[in-house]
Amino acid sequence: MRMMATGLMALCLAGCAGAGGQGPDTPPAASAEGPCRHDGLDGFVGQKASADTGAALLKASGAKMLRWGGPGMAMTMDFRPDRLTISYDDAMVITSARCG
Repeated sequence: MRMMATGLMALCLAGCAGAGGQGPDTPPAASAEGPCRHDGLDGFVGQKASADTGAALLKASGAKMLRWGGPGMAMTMDFRPDRLTISYDDAMVITSARCG
């Protein structure tokens, strides 16, 4: 019975992994420098979400890590000072860019 419950849990978690669809390709985090800065990020709102836009956002913010958040996508609420979270809508248009 325990094995069946473990298998069911793994199946449920695998189904959640792809929820919300696939976002744009994330650029490598190695090109960024450190703690995220909010200054100037509002200028990206309204642009199309893409790997190139993500790279520009990483550079502008100084964040080490970029996280894409599509419509209805579940995300952890933990705060990371070196992470930039980009949200986009169904049309792949950036709706927000925020550190943490």
